Amino acid sequence: MATLIIPPVLTSPRDDAAQLYKAFKGFGCDTASIINIIAHRDATQRGLIQQEYKVMYSEELSNRLSRELSGDNKKAFLLWMHDPAVRDATIVRQALSSVVVDLRAATEVICSRTPSQIQYFKQIYYTMNGVYLERDIESRTSDDHKKLLLSYVRTIRYEGPEVDSVLAERDAKALYKAGEKRWGTDEKTFIRIFSESSSAHLAAVSYAYKNKYKNKLRSAVKSETSGLFRFGLLSILRCAKNPASFFAKQLHKAMKGLGTNDAALIRIIVTRAEIDMQYVKAEYRKKYKKCLNDAVYSETSGNYRTFLLSLLGPNY
Repeated sequence: MATLIIPPVLTSPRDDAAQLYKAFKGFGCDTASIINIIAHRDATQRGLIQQEYKVMYSEELSNRLSRELSGDNKKAFLLWMHDPAVRDATIVRQALSSVVVDLRAATEVICSRTPSQIQYFKQIYYTMNGVYLERDIESRTSDDHKKLLLSYVRTIRYEGPEVDSVLAERDAKALYKAGEKRWGTDEKTFIRIFSESSSAHLAAVSYAYKNKYKNKLRSAVKSETSGLFRFGLLSILRCAKNPASFFAKQLHKAMKGLGTNDAALIRIIVTRAEIDMQYVKAEYRKKYKKCLNDAVYSETSGNYRTFLLSLLGPNY
């Protein structure tokens, strides 16, 4: 469930655009008013507001936001203005093509999305950038990590709940033979099963593995692989079993220790607020005995804090 809170009675996109223009005028912008509008509109409504703003003021709303805002607050706002597929394409493109490449961010997005989401944002990626996602993966990644990502974005996987228990046990056995049973690791088998399996099937494989070999498949992946390849496999496995738990863990990592990984914090809150953030918050409390809102409050400040907390919804 989403945490996005939309007012029961909405003003029109035209009125929202006019209120935003008013908030921009004068010395400094009225960020509180901007948050009050933008943080409480869904993707369709935000798209309509942007259309009206351009018609009324002959300027892209995103360009005006970029001039008026700064720092992490600006990054969060601009990412939020996109619809989900454009947002995913934007995140992955920036992660793969910036001066400082963020392969972990690209891997997180790719390996946590459903097959239909991947196919859609691949189309958007090409339309926006004039290059195929696969080409950027080819040029920026390497070795087994590259093979996994390429296979994952190219394979059309079943998205339904049905599972063949015999096939699940067969794949569990294949993974055991490819990893724990042998000296060295047969990475090809891990790539094939993880990239070709539906979420329901991979979850069944994980259950069969634990039941037959008395060890978690997750533990086997950790012991048999390393680096970004390991992170990709674990992301796929965790999202197959419980996506909310995966994102709760990534949020905790973003705020753990000295300093906050604001890029990860923004990316996850903004991308999940309209999808399953209620479940992510529940998993966060279950895992870490703390409310996610409180954790974000303690790690952020100012309008940036206000905006993220608006997307997270009520504190509980």
